Amino acid sequence: MALRACLIALAALVPLGCGGERDQGERAARSPLEPQLASAARVAPGDFPAVGGRTLQQIADTAKAGPQVGLATSVFVPGINRIAFGLIDPKGSFLYGKTAVYLAPTPRDRSRGPFPAPADSLLVRPPYRSRGAAEEDAEIAAIYSTQVRLPRAGRYAALMLTQTAQGALGAPTQITVAKRTPVPARGEPAPRVATDTLASAGGSIKAIDTRDPPDDMHDLDLRDVVGRRPVALLFATPALCESRVCGPVTDIAQQLKADYRDRVAFIHQEVYRDNDPRKGLRPPLEAFGLRSEPWLFTIDRDGRVAARLEGSFGLGEFRRALDAALR
Repeated sequence: MALRACLIALAALVPLGCGGERDQGERAARSPLEPQLASAARVAPGDFPAVGGRTLQQIADTAKAGPQVGLATSVFVPGINRIAFGLIDPKGSFLYGKTAVYLAPTPRDRSRGPFPAPADSLLVRPPYRSRGAAEEDAEIAAIYSTQVRLPRAGRYAALMLTQTAQGALGAPTQITVAKRTPVPARGEPAPRVATDTLASAGGSIKAIDTRDPPDDMHDLDLRDVVGRRPVALLFATPALCESRVCGPVTDIAQQLKADYRDRVAFIHQEVYRDNDPRKGLRPPLEAFGLRSEPWLFTIDRDGRVAARLEGSFGLGEFRRALDAALR
């Protein structure tokens, strides 16, 4: 079965392909996006209107309509949740600016927020850039994310508010919170399942890696290392990803492995049996209860999930997830 795409709106509106440099300072300095990216990465609640008892619609009325939201996360349950997203302007370009999220059960209810959503860079250094990654003039360079508490199952109305040179712009969307999910949460034991390795594939790297060129995260089997050392387990299929963000996050993993290789075991697990969506999911995805892609799990030395990231995520969030597994 095919997995649900995490960035459906983004993939439908603009051609996605991401890569790049290590951080905004190294590559965006040569890009006209530099001022927007720098501003979008530094946000605080005081940058946005205070709720002051107003409804979500009243907050929305303080901004101009225009952007569309592409959600990069689809799994929400009661409690603290990560909401990641991109914003697309009416011309189909990615929009960057100071951004925050407001929430309410419906637009007529009192809103909660603002929850600052800094933009996190997707840009890696050239040696870690795969074929099809962003070129120097690519417009997608970062993803927004924030952490919010969703108290109960059901639907929530959300407003993404972005500060731009033309004033505040608002983009509405909806979030559906399920009662539960089979996906392992932070603090829960990670499934002890065998993952594909170059050895188990009989030396055929193309059988277990659709990235071009292949990465070097196929030496270790999760079953052999979980509970013995920290692990970064990335589920991604760069060539077959419906949301087209698997390539960028795999590039990020490849770069960060160079920084963390002595402390963390990096494992890249492909998604489909025989790399064919018609043949269903590989056993490790079934074991983790996954129905969307990509996903990153960092696992501490005791074998418990330290952090999990769904959909698109940048260098900053990936680093924080790795650091969580090392505590």
